[in-house]
Amino acid sequence: MNKLHRRTLRSTAAALGALLLLAPAAAQAGTETLIRSVSNVVLGPVEVLMAPWLAGQNLYNNLNSIDDTTAVRVVYAVPGYFWLTTVQGGASLLRTATGFIEFLPGLVVLPLDAELDPLFDPVERGEAMIDIENDWVPIRLGINYTTPPF
Repeated sequence: MNKLHRRTLRSTAAALGALLLLAPAAAQAGTETLIRSVSNVVLGPVEVLMAPWLAGQNLYNNLNSIDDTTAVRVVYAVPGYFWLTTVQGGASLLRTATGFIEFLPGLVVLPLDAELDPLFDPVERGEAMIDIENDWVPIRLGINYTTPPF
């Protein structure tokens, strides 16, 4: 066997060994990060479109839960609506952006038994209008970004 054949054989064996080490095991798969990424990329723009409606709903709930005079409530309503619309829309854009940012790391950890913490936590912990848990992609839509529990 000449020197070129031995080098080629060693390189091929090393490449196959590396592939075997990187191959995912059947029971190990970190899909949560990738699923969260795709969900945020798909549902974030829908929430941007829903921002005016969600802001109106938040404003209504806020005005009914405070103990201010009617005059304060009237004066607060118009600027409050525009402020809440901006906050809801901006947070929805952040949701979409973090979905794009988490996509590549989600692909990297896919064959591993590992997950990454969410970059934008309110999506996971905030109060959502539509919250459908299923086996594939949980659907959380209409998240109120202006009220705790995050």
